[in-house]
Amino acid sequence: MFSEYSISYKSENKYENQVNGALWQFLIIPEENKTQSGVITQFSNSLGANYEFSINGYGFKTIRVHPKQKFRKLSFEASFKLLKEEVNPFDFSPSQDHEADYRSIAHLNFKADHEPFLKRTHFTTFPGKSAHIFNLDHSKSIFENLQRLNHTTSKLIAFEAGITDVETTLDTVMGKKRGVCQDYSHLFCALARQNGIPARYVSGYLHQGNGYFGDSQMHAWAEAYIPNVGWLGFDPSNNLLANANHIKVAHGKDYRDCSPLKGVVYTTGKNETNYSVQVSSHQQ
Repeated sequence: MFSEYSISYKSENKYENQVNGALWQFLIIPEENKTQSGVITQFSNSLGANYEFSINGYGFKTIRVHPKQKFRKLSFEASFKLLKEEVNPFDFSPSQDHEADYRSIAHLNFKADHEPFLKRTHFTTFPGKSAHIFNLDHSKSIFENLQRLNHTTSKLIAFEAGITDVETTLDTVMGKKRGVCQDYSHLFCALARQNGIPARYVSGYLHQGNGYFGDSQMHAWAEAYIPNVGWLGFDPSNNLLANANHIKVAHGKDYRDCSPLKGVVYTTGKNETNYSVQVSSHQQ
């Protein structure tokens, strides 16, 4: 069964003083993959500035905008339509040889192949006192351990907007015991990598009609690699496996690789930016 999703993304930017030049890169286009297809993209901006599509270092599609005129106010609007296949996230057959799987993730070749998603980053580094809050139970499968990690992460911090921001690191998150989807995802990735399981940060959209935790912008979750299974999505903010309500845009080592907007703006003074995202769906 397929569902058709419609996504609306809006951004309004106001600057105290005149902007003399700017260059932006948006990472907001849904990925085409085995469960997401037929992506249709529409994009506009209030200046009528030209834009172009490009591919980033991880192979995800971006939108680049380089206005030629000066301005103090600028808005962007994007809309996407896609088909999402409703696949049971538990529909796979994990290996029954647990010891072989643990030997696999300990092998030097495996570590070399997955090195980018095994190393610590600025946002996936623990304060020392929190370094051993989760350890693998080798009597259970890697998948069972990741389910346990998903549950543990969801309980370690409480979902609360406004406590952290995009620059918040795990030492602050663990101190406040509060955070949002970005913080849960960094925490999950840090604990998985610490235990030798490759994990990557995922950005995308969440259809919140089922009462899931999220915010009014983009959502974040994680993917972990299981031998003989592949990459599997985990949403620790909601303590569930990523499913048809999760629309993937991109993945990377942490938020910095997946930031929906990067850019350079040549101006002085303060600026104000407001975002909004709406996701709707209906079954075909």
